[in-house]
Amino acid sequence: MNLTLIRKYPAPDCVIGELYIDGKFECFTLEDIERPLKIAGVTAIPRGHYEIVITFSARFGKPLPLLLNVPGFDGVRIHTGNTSSNTEGCLLVGKSRTNNSITQSRDAFNILFPKLQAAAAREKIIIEIKGE
Repeated sequence: MNLTLIRKYPAPDCVIGELYIDGKFECFTLEDIERPLKIAGVTAIPRGHYEIVITFSARFGKPLPLLLNVPGFDGVRIHTGNTSSNTEGCLLVGKSRTNNSITQSRDAFNILFPKLQAAAAREKIIIEIKGE
């Protein structure tokens, strides 16, 4: 399965993007802003290609998607949340967006996660993160 995240809508404290699965729009994303130097908990992950696996998150107490081998980052997950204060360097998903937030995050995650689980059982999941 191939995911593409296109960072499209920058705001002062976050960047909102669009997530596609095999070329089809899935949902919006929200991340911290891109920075030339990492600041822990408030920096978007570097653009690039990453494998995603489903593992148990001790912090959230349930299985969640995890991006592997992100340079300078540990524990980058895809999870629910609405604003940059919820990210801590992770990817948030939502069904709609405002200028600096996403909404209906649980609904978007509950649609996305079963697709990722099913794919993980049969193939590698790769996400490409890029800007416009």
